[in-house]
Amino acid sequence: MAKQQQQSITSLPRSPQDDRRSRMIQYTVAMSIRTVCILLCLVVPGWWRLLPAIGAIVLPYIAVVLANASISKPAAEVLRPGGLVRRAPDVPGPDPR
Repeated sequence: MAKQQQQSITSLPRSPQDDRRSRMIQYTVAMSIRTVCILLCLVVPGWWRLLPAIGAIVLPYIAVVLANASISKPAAEVLRPGGLVRRAPDVPGPDPR
């Protein structure tokens, strides 16, 4: 009989809720940085204002791409259990005492 490999919890993919939560956190961080860039546009003088303006323009695209990219690793093949084995029910016999 071939020995079956046991399924490990670490070989399973991340749950959809965990994946969605991590992507939402990444998106929120990127949009917070964009907000800081917009505020910096109000206080930075001269041509230096161009740097936070570029950040405020480019960050939404990067945030959406990162939020839509699923980070889950490729799932390992899920092992299927073998067939059921029928056995006779245990019948109580005479007491061996």
